[in-house]
Amino acid sequence: MSARSVVRADVDVLVVGGGPTGLLAACELLRRGVRVRIVDRAEEPMTVPKALSLWPRAMDILEDLGVGEELRRSSNRIDAFSYFSDGRPLATFGFAEDLASRTLPQPVTESLLTARLHELGGKVERGVRLLCLDGVDFSGRIDATDGVTALLEHPDGTLERTHVPWVIGADGAGSSVRGQLGIGFQGSTYEMAFALIDTRIEGELPTNRVLYYQAPSGTLVIVPMPDGVFRFLSVMPAGGGEVTVPMMQRILDERGPRGVRITEPVWQTVFRVHARHATDFQRGRVFLMGDAAHVHSPAGGQGMNNGLQDAHNLAWKLAAVVHGTSPAGLLLSYGPERAEATRRIVRDTDLQTRAWMAGSRPKVVARDAAFRLLDRTGLVSRLYAPVMAGRRLAYRPERDSQVPSGRRGCGRRALRPGSVFPRPLAVEHGMSGPGADPNAWTLAVTGGPDVLAAAEQFADTQPRLRVVRLRKERAAPLTGCRRAGYHLIRPDGHVAAHGHAGDLDRLRTELAVAFTPVVPD
Repeated sequence: MSARSVVRADVDVLVVGGGPTGLLAACELLRRGVRVRIVDRAEEPMTVPKALSLWPRAMDILEDLGVGEELRRSSNRIDAFSYFSDGRPLATFGFAEDLASRTLPQPVTESLLTARLHELGGKVERGVRLLCLDGVDFSGRIDATDGVTALLEHPDGTLERTHVPWVIGADGAGSSVRGQLGIGFQGSTYEMAFALIDTRIEGELPTNRVLYYQAPSGTLVIVPMPDGVFRFLSVMPAGGGEVTVPMMQRILDERGPRGVRITEPVWQTVFRVHARHATDFQRGRVFLMGDAAHVHSPAGGQGMNNGLQDAHNLAWKLAAVVHGTSPAGLLLSYGPERAEATRRIVRDTDLQTRAWMAGSRPKVVARDAAFRLLDRTGLVSRLYAPVMAGRRLAYRPERDSQVPSGRRGCGRRALRPGSVFPRPLAVEHGMSGPGADPNAWTLAVTGGPDVLAAAEQFADTQPRLRVVRLRKERAAPLTGCRRAGYHLIRPDGHVAAHGHAGDLDRLRTELAVAFTPVVPD
């Protein structure tokens, strides 16, 4: 082996890991004008269809990136989850069209993201392994150094030492980046193993709903995939060993629908489920995302979606700091925001997984009663489906200036600061969609000439701030606020601040947090 001397890289960000999260992070940075290098230790792209589900919020992000049409064409829509207990129908929870998920094998998702990466001028350097990181500031201060030195090993054994301003670790649950940072990965591992087979079948199964066949011996989950393939997932029977077609067929015959035969398996595996998250998502100029930052149960299919939202959250902030349009302190919000979202997902998926595992008679009776009640009342479709879809994702405000000085005039269900601005309004006014400026902040104004005049005055001093005027009769039903006022919307579509006509000083405070002051020529 030979070692090269340290070379100052001609890129802004080194992304370690070429899975869906790393690919999206690289794409989002490139389309914002940030120079990116992405490396992956695997010599070939992954071929096994691990992650499947894409929920609407993740689809919005991919739509804005420009791959939404291909994803919809290649994927399979899921309109409902149906539950059975000892073979008898128990409950069905339907999803409205804008809340429905889609299934698509992970290699196809990665292929579409890789194609977009190439269109943006990037590529994945394969067979390149991160050995260590030097110069990390463990105090967490972003301005303590000008970057980090990465030692990379190439396929031919050559060692490269490169100095980069920023590093993103998207290198999976066994993350080398997380290990180099000394960050803990706290949580637990479920006691039992799970068996999985993706296969074609003989017989009839719905192609638009996920089926949960629950029994005291465990739950069998059947997930329809594109091209006539179905995923069968079950707790591994006592005795362990390898998953086999006869074993899964026996589980299917015992718990599942009649007349269905496994014919052509395309992938099978045994795996354990973990519920873990990093104790920190950031150390100075190094960030963790995706499975490097969190892993949890596959219940609800949230894993890949959570990683994609990590990438989306960080990319616009990092781009703004690289370009000097926002202060470096903006990056300090990445960890708290994504850790909060991850804790909610870990909690929710843990509850679903434990429902799968109910084995004693009292637990089964209690679970079935709860499912029947939820089915009768429609609470899941009304309240929990938007949560799974990502429509209720909201980051907790940190400052009083992010919220109105008074709540009078806002409905009980008013859009909270930290929430995603309603997608229909965002698309109508060019805040979202493939043609939207990915670096732009938006000041959406509803009524009030004084508010509009102040907003336009603010925009004159900030090139990255655009003003749009919303019609109250159109906006109020979606935002829940009927008073003249504003919503300050971040480049990722989340509301940074909301206020009314008397809150312009609060808005001024928030603009100072978001933007680096413009120095006159």
